[in-house]
Amino acid sequence: MIKFLEAALHGKQVVIVGGSSGMGKATAKLATGLGAEVTIASRSDAKLKAAANEIGGALTITQLDTTDEAAVKTWAIGLRAVDHLVISASGVARGAFVDLPTEDLRTMFEAKFVGPYVTAREVLPKLTNGGSITFFSGVLSRRPSVGTTGLAAVNSAVETLTKALALELGSKARVNCISPGLVATEAYAGMPDDAREGMYAQVGGTLPVGRIGQPEDIAQTVIFAMTNHYLTGTVLDIDGGHLVRA
Repeated sequence: MIKFLEAALHGKQVVIVGGSSGMGKATAKLATGLGAEVTIASRSDAKLKAAANEIGGALTITQLDTTDEAAVKTWAIGLRAVDHLVISASGVARGAFVDLPTEDLRTMFEAKFVGPYVTAREVLPKLTNGGSITFFSGVLSRRPSVGTTGLAAVNSAVETLTKALALELGSKARVNCISPGLVATEAYAGMPDDAREGMYAQVGGTLPVGRIGQPEDIAQTVIFAMTNHYLTGTVLDIDGGHLVRA
């Protein structure tokens, strides 16, 4: 399998928007290790430089805010041919339906749906024939919890975009979506250590696999989406069994 993946990705141009941390960074590290030429983009220059030092290899970094449409257009024009586009950048807002401020909802929708939509649209002219686009949603789209109504709705929008775009692009490009469960990433670094580890243990204990996800778990699925040429219009659940738990 490793030899197949190396053959499939060696020398390929992979662009990962949101690649400076978490699941995007893990994907960049794995793709680079398989011989791909990877570009990572995110808003934070400091995170990009730290990720570049950690990943090494044929890596290019670019500072980019996907909610700035003009900046996305300028950046996309300067890209070389792209074989695989991965968009893991997002924003999250949680809160009860009656309490979540509308502005927070709009900000999340811009970051998690509109930004990826615009990014995919602007990169499309650079995408090689038969290339791939991979979006990210989340397990709440089909099994929401209390206080996540807005986030669940945005995740659903991303998944519908995936299916519609796969149909529209046909053989030009395959389009898939990764739907992760809870994954241990820097997104939770701001929590007190005890609270974070307690959350991980509590959620992991309810899952059939008995643990929460690691970024590398998700990265493996992204590589699968890139390299399986019969896969399109699919939402890939990588959630430890969240959707089937009691």
